Amino acid sequence: MKNMYKCIIVDDEPHAIENLKKCIAPIPEFQVIQEFHDPVKALMEISAGEFLDLVILDIDMPGISGIELAREIHQKTDKLIFTTAHSKYGYEAFEVDADAYLLKPYSLSKFLSTIQKLFPKQKAALEEAAGKDRNYLFIKSKEDNNKLIRIKLEDIIAVESKLNYVSIYTKERTVTTYISLTEIAKKLLVFEGFIQFQRSFLVAENYIDYVEGNSIAMINGIKITVGEYYRKYFHQFVEEKLLKARRK
Repeated sequence: MKNMYKCIIVDDEPHAIENLKKCIAPIPEFQVIQEFHDPVKALMEISAGEFLDLVILDIDMPGISGIELAREIHQKTDKLIFTTAHSKYGYEAFEVDADAYLLKPYSLSKFLSTIQKLFPKQKAALEEAAGKDRNYLFIKSKEDNNKLIRIKLEDIIAVESKLNYVSIYTKERTVTTYISLTEIAKKLLVFEGFIQFQRSFLVAENYIDYVEGNSIAMINGIKITVGEYYRKYFHQFVEEKLLKARRK
């Protein structure tokens, strides 16, 4: 019988919890047994509950910060991971002996590689979940009678949701297929370089032409307005990539 790893998520943002659950879903040995939006309630429940294998928690939360919560519950869990949109908490995370620090927005590949380092016995399962040996996808083309079209991941510029189907824009063509953006995101967000800053779009960061305010322009002319929920992660992404002049 396979070992099951018990996991709890603490984050005051429902979308962040849902994203983490999607990241954990490809790993059958990991089970999210509880999720908390309220860190105070999490403190009470975790302190009184059974020993855990993993706690994943945000840092910037109302009432009790993730740093404060970690100090109280670390003895109740084998591993503890911080997820946050702010890089400034790195030293504090080190001080409370966090096992990992994921800066939002992180890719599924980044999440799985972090879990692999913390739980090395799961290496084979995690590599399979990450799909590391795949550099292409087969897509049923709506325009070609569902013919299977081979698309290299490195050629994908963006994916756009259009009700019950998506359009995949590549360097050479556009392929439309009957699939939801959620389903194709499970495949693409595994790989480094694919990001989502809008509910209807996934984009490849290597093909961003320019950024103007809260808009992203891709090299093929597509322009995307960053969704309100994604903006703080988008600004963090831009800040990390921004080349700054030295102060004299």
